[in-house]
Order: sequence, then structure tokens, then C-alpha cells
Amino acid sequence: MHPFSFATTAQLICEPGSSRRLASLCRERGARSVLLVTDPGITRFGLLDEVLPGFASEGLPVAVYDQVLADPPESVVLAAVAQAQSAQADLIIGFGGGSSMDVAKLVALLAHPQNKQTLPDIYGVGNAKGQRLPLIQVPTTAGTGSEVTPIAIVTTGATTKMGVVSPLLLPDLALLDADLTLGLPPAVTAATGIDAMVHAIEAYTSALKKNPLSDLLAREALRLLAANLDEAVHNGSNREARQAMLLGACLAGQAFANAPVAAVHALAYPLGGNFHIPHGLSNALVLPHVLRFNLAAARPHYRELAPLVLGDALDAGRCAAEQLIEALEQMSARVGLPTRLRDAGVPEDMLPQLAKEAMQQQRLLVNNPREVTEADALAIYRAAY
Repeated sequence: MHPFSFATTAQLICEPGSSRRLASLCRERGARSVLLVTDPGITRFGLLDEVLPGFASEGLPVAVYDQVLADPPESVVLAAVAQAQSAQADLIIGFGGGSSMDVAKLVALLAHPQNKQTLPDIYGVGNAKGQRLPLIQVPTTAGTGSEVTPIAIVTTGATTKMGVVSPLLLPDLALLDADLTLGLPPAVTAATGIDAMVHAIEAYTSALKKNPLSDLLAREALRLLAANLDEAVHNGSNREARQAMLLGACLAGQAFANAPVAAVHALAYPLGGNFHIPHGLSNALVLPHVLRFNLAAARPHYRELAPLVLGDALDAGRCAAEQLIEALEQMSARVGLPTRLRDAGVPEDMLPQLAKEAMQQQRLLVNNPREVTEADALAIYRAAY
């Protein structure tokens, strides 16, 4: 066994309705003033309506920053930090999808009274220093796993993104409440669910940091997600399926936080940066084609994962790894997602540019089980087109 280290969120609560106790959980942690970071949709759809009254009952001041955008730019992070400082917040809550949770991580770090670093100072791996404010994360989608990852992604230009990677970004508590996901549209449920499945698959095949603990988490995550995705998409009021999806996404997040993702994500990022395709859908569009490219190097791993996705449908007379790829390709169509780049509005003449940009994601590509060249990336995009 290779030596490995493993780090994750200190505490996890997995319970429908648990977000209604959010104020008392903050009070238990000694909070005197709280900033809740979220997006306009959360406010508009009333997801805070049963959460905020608890703060009044506890006599705990809470400010809400609800201007987080998908793929949040630096300006959003800085505005949220300014509001935290203005409110003298001593605990931060991330409430929403991955973007809201990512911004909350950075606010908890940059709004700490003793922190002297700026946002550009902390880009990269291990550059964040010092202390952060207490941090609670409450996901409202079952996908990103951001509630258990030490990573925050920021949009730094028209099509460019930067990451902050530091153990300081791991929160103190992650709260998994299926009631918050019951109203998610089918397309969002589908895309975020497949995003979580990609996290599990790529963690299981990660070239550099694959380890026994991340393997256990990735396998159970994939089992939960594959068993519940269709039900969550087509019967979104099924609380049990929704809670299973949240737990599956969380376990996948724990896995890839310690055994990082690879070429699927590297090729997905330029799709989001150039065409604002949601991250989960970007992953789904390239997933089967990257897996086919990796097959020669990762066949044994894919063979081990196949029964978790196919169950009794696995045909013992055929290659299990190839059946896994086929099943994932069919899954996207079954849950109503586009399956070709052309159907997602990507022009064919942009494929060479996308391949060039994907090669900038070396932080991810080094984890891929097979080396990816620019020509390989272009061939994968063409196969996905």
C-alpha cells in the first residue's frame, strides 16, 4: 500500500429538515453575527423562508449576501467579503450550489480580522495562510461536493478560472438536508447528479493519489447515485431518493478531495468558460468519450465499477468496462440531457481552441490514468461533437 493522507470536513449532519436548526447550530459554535452567502434563486424560490426565522428566535443577527453568480467572478467574492466585514460576521454559511459554497469558503478566509492576504495572493495550491472564520456549508444541489472539498474556483477573466486549494477551506460542518432539493428542476438534478458520478469515477481512477479510503467512498457514492438518479429526476418529490443523492454527492466529494479528478474535468472547464454550459452538463458531454480514451489504462478499475452502475443488468458475457461506458452514455439521454456538443451550442470550428485551453489544466491532467496530448483532447472533442 502506498502512503497516503486523507482530510475532510470535521462534522457531517445527514438529515431531512436539519437546515431548520441552522441558527442553533451557529449559536452552539459561539457565533454572535452571521453572514449567509447564497444566490438570487435561493431567495426567489423561498428556500430561506424556514431557515431565517430561527435566527430571530435565537436572537442571532444574520445578514444575507444573495448575489452569487454561477462561475463567480472576483467581484462577487470581494463584495461578499466586504459585507461580512461590515456586519462583523464571525461565522459564515454557504447555502446553495457549488458557486455559493466556494464563495463562502473564500469569505471565511479573507474576512478573518487577522488575515492580510488578498484574493490573488491565495490562488494556487497551499498559498492560503493563517486563520479563517468558522464555516458551515449547506448544499442545495446533489452534485459538486463542495461542502467537503478544500477547493474554491473563481472566474478571473472572460474565459479563465483560477482555483484556491488549501485545507483551510474545509468547513467545520456540512449539513445535508434533502428538503432543500425537493424543488430542483429535473435538468439541474440530472446534470448535478452526473457531475457527482464523474467525481466518484475519476477519484477511483486517479493516477497519483488513489487510496483505499477514497476508493471506498467513491464506490459507495457511485452506488447511491446510480441507484437514485432516475428517481430523483423523474419523481423529484421523493425525499428518500433526494437524501441518497445528497449523501452520494458528499461521499464523491470526499473521495475526489483526496484523490483528485482528471481529464473529464479538464475538458469540461473550457466548455463552461467559453459557452457558459453548466459544469455538470459539461462533464456529462465529454464523460463517455474520455472514458473510452482511458479504457486501455483503466479497464480493471472500470470493470470494478460496472456492477455498481448496472446491477443485475450487467452481462457476464461482455466486457464490463465497455458496458459501464455505454450505461453512462445512455443515462444522460435517459435523464433528458443533451449528449452531443453540437446540441449544447458548441460550434465545430471552436474545437481546436477548446483542446488548446484544456491543456492548460495540467493540475487535473496529471491525475488522468492515461497521458493526454492536445491532439488527444481534440480527438475527444470531435468524438463528443
